[in-house]
Amino acid sequence: MRNIFEECGYSRFEIEDRVIKAWNEIFDQKNPNHFYFDVADDMGYMEDTGNDDARTEGMSYGMMMALQMNRKDIFDRIWRWARTYMYLTQGPNAGYFCWSNSTDGKKNAQGPAPDGEEYFAMALFFAAERWGNGQGIFNYSEEARAILRVAIHGEQKMWFEENHHIRFVPNCPFTDPSYHLPHFYEIFAQRADEADRPYWKAAADASRAYLVKACHPETGLAAEYASDDGKPLPDVFPDGSKLPWGQHNTFFSDSYRVAANIGLDALWFGFTPELSKIAKNIIKFFDGKKLEDLHDYQIDGRELKKLARHPVGLIATIAEAALAVEPDASARDKEAAKRAVQRLWETPMRQGRRRYYDNCLYFFAMLALSGKYVKF
Repeated sequence: MRNIFEECGYSRFEIEDRVIKAWNEIFDQKNPNHFYFDVADDMGYMEDTGNDDARTEGMSYGMMMALQMNRKDIFDRIWRWARTYMYLTQGPNAGYFCWSNSTDGKKNAQGPAPDGEEYFAMALFFAAERWGNGQGIFNYSEEARAILRVAIHGEQKMWFEENHHIRFVPNCPFTDPSYHLPHFYEIFAQRADEADRPYWKAAADASRAYLVKACHPETGLAAEYASDDGKPLPDVFPDGSKLPWGQHNTFFSDSYRVAANIGLDALWFGFTPELSKIAKNIIKFFDGKKLEDLHDYQIDGRELKKLARHPVGLIATIAEAALAVEPDASARDKEAAKRAVQRLWETPMRQGRRRYYDNCLYFFAMLALSGKYVKF
């Protein structure tokens, strides 16, 4: 795997040390900033420290992190907690996972958030390749296939057949650009139920095409939530109704992940010219901006009053976009990408209540830019 940190002049020792320190910041329970917790003898969870709960987003992220670091013990602990407390066995969402639980295991909802399911499935497929399948819930491949089976065939579909776009929540009429993971769907197309493999290949192609529509042609920015045509979701729908979650048509926390996803897609499956252009536009838009300069934005780049809620996470994902900058890109684009990587290197992990989301994105960027975010 390509090691961009090394290309930027950092030594292998420095890089390895940084990755290990980032891991310990999250998982070492003696570290004051950790947010992974062991439970009893055989379970563990990732806490969203900003919301005092455990979410499928963070749980599936934790499994992917443990997988990449070859920590089967932690992977299995998190998966057992998720399967014990988050798995839904009844109702229209049976087969999915409750998107938010109290840290004592109590469910806070009866529905899923699809980004958790797609990360669960991907981490499980990789676990099967890295460690082999076990019994019951540790038959990783079958557990992954079961998730994907429900996602496209269940009563509450996470993907729609007519356009292969992932939903923000099952059966809703809009999507979240940061949920679009074509690099995951390419692997689903190899390992899901055989009859569904053409569907997942089509989903990979559809998501790459969708991201081109959803990202602004000059800034590269995408909205948090968007319609299937790629346009930011309006504040008010034609019938006068509003989203129950408030306004989400700007470049905000979820949106940061689009840059990282484009970078990882390039790392695993090669460059897509249209997506590389988006990556270069994002890097260019933020070039020269310091941590304290980062705000929320309209996708056309107009700065909003609020400072970015997760500035460390944003710096991390911008750096990860450097993976999508081609070797034959202009000297200007390559230098801007190098500055984005250096800015991340010089940025410490976040401390305090909001550290969970920032430091998850930070660690994934560290893995990807060091050549350690591997597809198995």
